[in-house]
Amino acid sequence: MSDLQHFSLAQMKRIFENNDAMQANNYISHNLAVARNPKVFIFKKEITGEPHIMTEMRILILMKGWAEPELNLIGHHFEAGELIFLGANGVAYIGDVSDDVEGIGISMSDNLFSLAIGNHIPKAFDGHLRDFHLHLEPHDLDFLNQIHHLIYLNTREEGHSPQVTLQLISSFLWYVDHLWTKYEEVSRQSQTREQRLFSDFIQLVNQNADREHQIEFYASKLYMSTRYMSTLIKKVSGRSAKEWIDDALLTRIKIELKHSDKSVAQIADTLNFPNVSFFCKYFKRLMGMTPLEYKTMPSNSK
Repeated sequence: MSDLQHFSLAQMKRIFENNDAMQANNYISHNLAVARNPKVFIFKKEITGEPHIMTEMRILILMKGWAEPELNLIGHHFEAGELIFLGANGVAYIGDVSDDVEGIGISMSDNLFSLAIGNHIPKAFDGHLRDFHLHLEPHDLDFLNQIHHLIYLNTREEGHSPQVTLQLISSFLWYVDHLWTKYEEVSRQSQTREQRLFSDFIQLVNQNADREHQIEFYASKLYMSTRYMSTLIKKVSGRSAKEWIDDALLTRIKIELKHSDKSVAQIADTLNFPNVSFFCKYFKRLMGMTPLEYKTMPSNSK
């Protein structure tokens, strides 16, 4: 995994800005991309024919034609009407596509996702799924396409309301979650016991990480020993339980720093740190800078 290159929204923004064909019907910022018909051949040229780590989450709906991408190094064949989700830091390779391929897509940073969704996270996007795909019925496809078009229209309007954009994105994500939930029971029946426990762990983390930072809390909620839970999480996800907890907590800290008027001391208290010094050391260890440095840096820098 360490040999793979990353492909971020910032890089996507550069591609959009450097190609006139990509600027029509597409919107891109450092936190959000809304594509009404991205030119796949341009992406293939720019990111070469190798798999890349997609830094932010991606949702693509294939409207026409077919595509044969690899998601997390597993090959797929998708036809028109398919919705494809790839979580943040997932691995993607475009692969072969038909000459008439068309689609719509949306990608966003963790910060924007959290602002749109708030504390109640749809289970489809709570982190326990690295990717998934759904075949959409015509009415569901049309409904999502209409919401997506409204997101695009609002972002392109001069002086648009960010709150309207966030609410539309929230509606889009919740509807995708609604469709995914229809298939959840079948999917869950095919999961192993370990995978189900991991799903339950991720849900607990997303609900409690802003107040509960220790592995012991989650192990007790799942009626497991700390050692056994840690081993299980590492086995199923390839990441430690502490990494999952830190990721969720760090996202909340970054939102508080960038999108609230709270002082560093107030944020430390809100997020249940024992003191400001401990909070600052924790943040600097994970981010390489102090909370104040992060709070005052330009938004498009991180």
